[in-house]
Amino acid sequence: MSKATAQMTEIAVVGSGPSGMIAALLLSARGFTTVLVGPKAKADPRTTALLDASVAILSDLGVWDDIAPLAAPLRQMRLIDDTGRLVRAPETLFDSSEIGLEAFGYNVLNNDLNAVLEKALDRSQVTRIEAFAEAVRPPAAGRLDNVEIDIEGRDAPLCAKLVVASDGRESRVRDAAGIAVRRWSYPQSALVANLSHGRPHDDTSTEFHTPHGPFTLVPLKGNRSSLVWVGEPAAIETAAALGEEAFATEVERHAKSILGPMKLESGRQVFPLSGMKAKTVAARRIALVGETAHVFPPIGAQGLNLSLRDVAVLGQTCERARSNGQDIGGETALAAYAAARRGDIDTRIFGVDTLNRTLLADFLPIQMVRGLGLYLAGQVGPLRRLLMREGVAPSFRGRAKSA
Repeated sequence: MSKATAQMTEIAVVGSGPSGMIAALLLSARGFTTVLVGPKAKADPRTTALLDASVAILSDLGVWDDIAPLAAPLRQMRLIDDTGRLVRAPETLFDSSEIGLEAFGYNVLNNDLNAVLEKALDRSQVTRIEAFAEAVRPPAAGRLDNVEIDIEGRDAPLCAKLVVASDGRESRVRDAAGIAVRRWSYPQSALVANLSHGRPHDDTSTEFHTPHGPFTLVPLKGNRSSLVWVGEPAAIETAAALGEEAFATEVERHAKSILGPMKLESGRQVFPLSGMKAKTVAARRIALVGETAHVFPPIGAQGLNLSLRDVAVLGQTCERARSNGQDIGGETALAAYAAARRGDIDTRIFGVDTLNRTLLADFLPIQMVRGLGLYLAGQVGPLRRLLMREGVAPSFRGRAKSA
């Protein structure tokens, strides 16, 4: 293909899920010529809990006012030890008002979130190419060429100074950059669904810790909640195969009827639990964000929130490079982005992995340490408030630094 016929842009974002759409909106809002490559997001009945720091990012982009009416606030988070073990932790309640917040965050249906982001893209300066990237060719090491992207159905490539990879855990763009990943798995599966119930949730997310993983009910608008049920694969598959009424009854039983009778609202989805971490989040004019860079279990509402911090820091990095007269896709800018994200990603993965594995551990000393930790969180105010602040806006979230 001839470069003379190529479409040129400063930044190309590959992948059009929530992380990709938000990345395109943010980078365009920062004044960069931005192209978003990828088909429109598929229907997704799952939900996302957007924590306070993510709400701030979306507010800055001018889209939060459209999301807020569709979302349920998470004012309290309750942890209940339902392991039945010899050593059990006391019930622990975290209240957002204790750290001066109206809510820890807000839970919204992914379909609603995606619809708002799609409309925001239509109003923005982002150029949209609703097709898959078929091949990505970064420049050879040490060269200053642009990245070339071959796009489905187009004769000429798209060329960009910087490519933002947001095309998921099996990313073609990450592979093209030569970035290796570490993968691991858990002896668990997760079942997600949305249900209505007879009693109000009072804006409280309730997480039952069981011997096989957390069973969590997160508020939605009205008397409705989203379910994330983590357990042994065979047990999860059995629950997923139940009829709708039997399934709702089983969920109510696991929830100790705290929300009354249940009714299934959406189809159930089951997936095996696994983790993945890229060795670096930047190389060869390519920056990784979201599940292209990190994957971990759906525990603690960290997934998309960590992804949005990737996007925010990448935006800061690009702005700083521009103000310093540097190449936004050059080695200096990419090294700054990778350094800024390392601490946040590592601590989030470690925290979620550790919490999950302590639930699975039968070793009594580990159970005692976990129980003591939750007891202290409930009884020691400064520790409890520190944990809440770290959960909402971690101190390792990272910022771009001067080169």
